[in-house]
Amino acid sequence: VQLQASGGGLVQAGDSLRLSCAASRLTFSSYVMAWFRQAPGKEREFVAAVNWSGGSAIYANSLKGRFTISRDNTKNTVYLQMNSLKLEDTAVYYCAADRGGLQSSASLYDYWGQGTQVTVSS
Repeated sequence: VQLQASGGGLVQAGDSLRLSCAASRLTFSSYVMAWFRQAPGKEREFVAAVNWSGGSAIYANSLKGRFTISRDNTKNTVYLQMNSLKLEDTAVYYCAADRGGLQSSASLYDYWGQGTQVTVSS
């Protein structure tokens, strides 16, 4: 299984950014896909997850309304649209895959991508 995250970069506070995670070597539509992030000196934290069809998603409470997760099963890709970015959104963002239900615990995800850096400046 390979998960390749991309789309990170340096943006200003208030900007938007869309991350992508392309999956290969798995039956993509059978997996829950999620995004996590890890800021320097902090533990990895849950951002959002979407079910196999894209019809249901869960979010970290603090990010609801600003971040949107979606997927395109025809492209084996999951997206994270991030709006109104804040300094505290600076982190490495990771995508993850799991065949279980929607869940926010990192320990339950089987596969991880390499991460993409998002840096928000003032």
